[in-house]
Amino acid sequence: MNPLLSRLQPYPFERLRQLFAGIEPPAGLRPISLGIGEPRHATPAFIEKALSSELQGLSVYPATAGMPALRQACAAWAGQRYGIALDAATQVLPVNGSREALFAFTQVVVDASRPGARVICPNPFYQIYEGATLLAGATPWYAASDPARNFAVNWDAVPEEVWRDTQLTFVCSPGNPTGAVMPLSEWEKLFALSERYGFVIASDECYSEIYFNDEAPLGGLEAAARLGRTDFRNLVMFTSLSKRSNVPGLRSGFVAGDAELLKAFLLYRTYHGGAMSPVVQTASIAAWGDEAHVQENRRLYREKFAQVTPVLAEVMDVKLPDASFYLWAGIPAELGMDDAQFAKELYKTTGVTVLPGSYLAREAQGSNPGANRVRMALVAETAECQEAAQRIAAFIAARR
Repeated sequence: MNPLLSRLQPYPFERLRQLFAGIEPPAGLRPISLGIGEPRHATPAFIEKALSSELQGLSVYPATAGMPALRQACAAWAGQRYGIALDAATQVLPVNGSREALFAFTQVVVDASRPGARVICPNPFYQIYEGATLLAGATPWYAASDPARNFAVNWDAVPEEVWRDTQLTFVCSPGNPTGAVMPLSEWEKLFALSERYGFVIASDECYSEIYFNDEAPLGGLEAAARLGRTDFRNLVMFTSLSKRSNVPGLRSGFVAGDAELLKAFLLYRTYHGGAMSPVVQTASIAAWGDEAHVQENRRLYREKFAQVTPVLAEVMDVKLPDASFYLWAGIPAELGMDDAQFAKELYKTTGVTVLPGSYLAREAQGSNPGANRVRMALVAETAECQEAAQRIAAFIAARR
């Protein structure tokens, strides 16, 4: 067996199952889960139709590079969304969702034969970053999100000796679980560090189309273009249809950026077996080419967050995020509970599931930046999320 497998930590949802073991929620209350970030709005009918209308594609092996038409559709969407010019043949590659791509890309970038190989992860973070790092034979370094800076990562707090050994840095903007969007000034700082130390930047942007202000979140490639880095050197963006189009089961997204990195990534994925089904590719072309369903999806989230956030803000440290479909809520200190205790008692008393923030972070530099917070995924219908918020508010009020 690969000995690196022993370094992997339990996934947050496995830890949550263990936390809830033996607990039965109240019999008279319908369980409501805000724990898993799985989109539950309806999949657009035109995507389902596109998926079922091209089944003859099942009779052929797909190319790992994807159909030219899909790569062009991805490049066109990126051009429309971010105002950037991408060469569809060399700077775009379809992938089977961002999870698969983030993991595989790490295996391409990391050279574990170099002493002290490091990968920087935001903290809290999407656990694939850590698992991919460990299985590539590198050591993660956790860069804490700062509540005083809207949960932005403080890149200045990373020691120089860490930067010197860093081969890959993960950025998640909009962030999971905080919803924070990295501004241009922070991108400029990170690009300068990448130039100085030579590391690659992986920009995870799968929540980019769920936002609450009129201005869409800044993307990594967009930031690079604004700063004159039009070759996107040492930068790759990862995006997905899962949240944008409510198709998490489709497993479809794309990566874009540095052509040399994508050339190596394509070679890896050719051996890895990462080709996307032609049927999925056809549906993906349809999805990337339509914005009306995305605007409607965003409207639903805006309406939901506008109604739920004020209810929770009365009893918790929480506010509307920049983007994403999460609320990152602080637990009132007077309750005397840590985040795991809060989640356990909340489920036992109200049937509402939230995810302890400490499960999404690691103890690093003397603290766990997810401690005493919980992540709530407002993915269900508005009425269900409202009911969950009211139960949470009543739970806290009864214990004050």
